[in-house]
Amino acid sequence: MIRNEAEYQHATARLEEERGRLAEHRDRLKATGLSDDEIKRVIDPIESFHLQLKEEVESYERLKRGEFDELENLRGLGQMLISLRIAQGISQRDLAKRLDVHESQVSRDERNEYFGITLERTIRILDALNVRLHTKVEIEPDKQEMAVA
Repeated sequence: MIRNEAEYQHATARLEEERGRLAEHRDRLKATGLSDDEIKRVIDPIESFHLQLKEEVESYERLKRGEFDELENLRGLGQMLISLRIAQGISQRDLAKRLDVHESQVSRDERNEYFGITLERTIRILDALNVRLHTKVEIEPDKQEMAVA
């Protein structure tokens, strides 16, 4: 996950470099007389990395536009906290100041996607980001009762 503008700039530059390298590599392989299937087997792992990087760049761009995925049962809350910071253009340093913690703490927390943080700490982060999180509770029918009926 791209977490800041510097990582985004690096990723977009790398994506452009990889795009050129991939085309050159494909041309070199073709020149050796390999079949299309053989070239595909060689290129697929490289393209997979390229596509993953492209998805990360596109995801960061969506966050900058304020587009967020929905949470279900709070799964992905850590990524959501990171996304909210990114969408608002707040640096890890600025968030650390707002939380009155060292910048390395925010960096470490984000690297771990806030795994295992307390509800109180989540609320402090949401407050520091001026975010209000609204939830909707839906009670689903018991799956065992549905099977019996």
